[in-house]
Amino acid sequence: MIAETICSAASVAGLGIAAVTAYRRRFLAAARITAYALVPIGLVLTGVVEWVAGIAFDPSVWIGFLLLGAAWLLFVTTRAVERRRGLTREERKAARRAADDEGIAPAASAPALRQAATAQRPAAKPGGTGKAEPGDDFSDIEAILKKHGL
Repeated sequence: MIAETICSAASVAGLGIAAVTAYRRRFLAAARITAYALVPIGLVLTGVVEWVAGIAFDPSVWIGFLLLGAAWLLFVTTRAVERRRGLTREERKAARRAADDEGIAPAASAPALRQAATAQRPAAKPGGTGKAEPGDDFSDIEAILKKHGL
């Protein structure tokens, strides 16, 4: 009941502001304000406000939101742990194929997957000079520092 009253008052206030705006010959702005002012009363008449008010004070709905949050947290956590292992999805697939080709048992496949994936990664260049390569991310930073004499 209170929510409907507040929405109705907001609509009336918005329509008043739109009338003042139209009186000042700003018809485009007045039309936009009128559109915004009609939204709250439209929500009341369609029953959305009553539905939202019913949800806001229902404990089972809040428990549902908590469960959805816990599920989302589990998804995010497992994804982060998966990424921390350092293997991309393609590397895991390639390592799994290599393990299948070699006939490694599924129980022993986790260390074998890591070993096969690291074997497929390109090795670092020995004897690095410490200078950035043209395709390196730090080449533009080095150029700026050299320009300023640092």
